Amino acid sequence: MNGQEVLELLLKLENHEIDAKTAFSTLKGMPFEDIGYANIDHHRGIRQGTCEVIYGEGKTAEQIKGILERMLLRGERDVLITRLSSEKAALIEKTIPLTYHPEARIGIANETLQKDHIGNIVVATGGTSDIPIAEEAAITAQTLGNNVVKLYDVGVSGIHRLLSRHDVLMKAKVIIVVAGMEGALASVIGGLVDCPVIAVPTSVGYGAAFNGVAALLSMLNSCASGVTVVNIDNGFGAGYSASMINHIGE
Repeated sequence: MNGQEVLELLLKLENHEIDAKTAFSTLKGMPFEDIGYANIDHHRGIRQGTCEVIYGEGKTAEQIKGILERMLLRGERDVLITRLSSEKAALIEKTIPLTYHPEARIGIANETLQKDHIGNIVVATGGTSDIPIAEEAAITAQTLGNNVVKLYDVGVSGIHRLLSRHDVLMKAKVIIVVAGMEGALASVIGGLVDCPVIAVPTSVGYGAAFNGVAALLSMLNSCASGVTVVNIDNGFGAGYSASMINHIGE
């Protein structure tokens, strides 16, 4: 339940369309529900505008199903499950409506097909190997109601590929840059545009890349102003943050 739905519930109560017991029954599960192995944050949609996101790695399919069932009973829509394996997704979708994106390892339960999308978030990658993390960012942003444009494989080893799409970069409200190896793409894009750049280091690269640590340090030390950095391979975090920036003023 989000803030708008709570407001509508209270207006119904004020207009005598529902009674106090009905309103109380609807609200009594807030702010969280203890189901033994998880405390489900039903209040998050009111605080942050979107419901709790489920981190799938380390949870069993049955645990994820149990959390989803309680959330869907509360009327939640577009529930994101990140780092969800295809095996767990197959078990979950037997009983719960689920859209699964295998490359991004993201599931969306009770997906809303008709959504209003705003703004313009660009997701760019250094190489094709970075696409799974970029897809995690892109699908997260799209699910949260943002228009997303993808610029994949535009890394600095062939900078002309990026410069040929300069018009797309200049129309962006937020840019997510996903790159491994030395992570230079974030600095290059950060020096070209006038909008926030969210850099995502990936674990792509040979030995001295140290599973993304080299790209992380490079991005943290970017000389371009306006570049912020999320954790290694954290496409979800980048997509969520970009959505929050894109929705400022809405």
